[in-house]
Amino acid sequence: MDKSILIIGAGGFIGGFIAKAALDRGYRTTVGVRESTSRRYLTDPRLSFAVLDYDDCDAMAEALKAAAPESGKWDYIIWNLGATKCANFGDFNRINYLYLRDFVLMLEREGLVPERFLFMSSLSALGAGDEKGYSPITSSTIPNPNTRYGLSKIKAETFLETRPDFPWIIFRPTGVYGPHERDYLMMIKSIDAHWDFGVGYRKQMLTFIYVDDLVNAMFDALAAGVVHKKYIISEERAYTQSEFRSIVARTLGRRFVIPVKLPLWTAYIASFVAEKWGVARMKASTLNRDKFKIMRQRNWNCDVSDAVRDFGFRTEYPLRRGIEETVKAYLAEKQELKNKKKKSSKQ
Repeated sequence: MDKSILIIGAGGFIGGFIAKAALDRGYRTTVGVRESTSRRYLTDPRLSFAVLDYDDCDAMAEALKAAAPESGKWDYIIWNLGATKCANFGDFNRINYLYLRDFVLMLEREGLVPERFLFMSSLSALGAGDEKGYSPITSSTIPNPNTRYGLSKIKAETFLETRPDFPWIIFRPTGVYGPHERDYLMMIKSIDAHWDFGVGYRKQMLTFIYVDDLVNAMFDALAAGVVHKKYIISEERAYTQSEFRSIVARTLGRRFVIPVKLPLWTAYIASFVAEKWGVARMKASTLNRDKFKIMRQRNWNCDVSDAVRDFGFRTEYPLRRGIEETVKAYLAEKQELKNKKKKSSKQ
């Protein structure tokens, strides 16, 4: 392998796994991070860094030229930068759309366009699926995003589609989980405490993708040479809330878990209050009105046949196995915290 790759947005949950996978595959790997980005999951000495200011295109261009490989540009770029929750909803547009737009235009202007550019979008770019017959969301589903987050993602996708000479690939993953992820961790912690909270009384079908399966799909798509294609990425089957609860409870060794179904209106009030509290503190809240719209969505069934056909997509981590890995990391972190508290109390 003599390929180079630049990973933009490498400091977060998924980014650390992308960087590790790139190194494991023999790529000369550069990670693009902000000055303030945590490097907790970017400690491998083989990594090169490009410190970027996404609000200053000229400075960003200079930083990329200084960090570029000997050929002058990277073979592949993965754009993993994005905001999933914001205290100011206007930040969705700035971070998820404008940063992507400005970055692509800068690449074209500076002669840094790679062989392939993979953009991490979201299933939320398509909006709600069929909630009557529960037919799967497919690549031909007409986008109708119902959240500010989803709208910002579809705007970014649409911009890429206006660049016919730019070698883009778009991934629309469903809910991504795994070690270090925080949103699903809240659900795991709740079940660990013997409570399982659900929203709404109608049947809800959930889909998941374990982080390693998502990352493997990225590199398979890049290697396959596909361009100008959009792919839904998900485990091939869906789960009910009770199936999810059962798998997590069994993995945690919790025999007794109380399922609590909340009516939609109570979840909306809680989301509204949490959002306003977050705004008052100038800190994004995990629970907000955008998140409420996602929680109330009943059908997350997915059709991944395009990815199977074009680059052999398959998952190695069905939910049961993925939860085992996630819970293992959670319990290790929980034990580490207990040890720290014990040590602190003795001092």
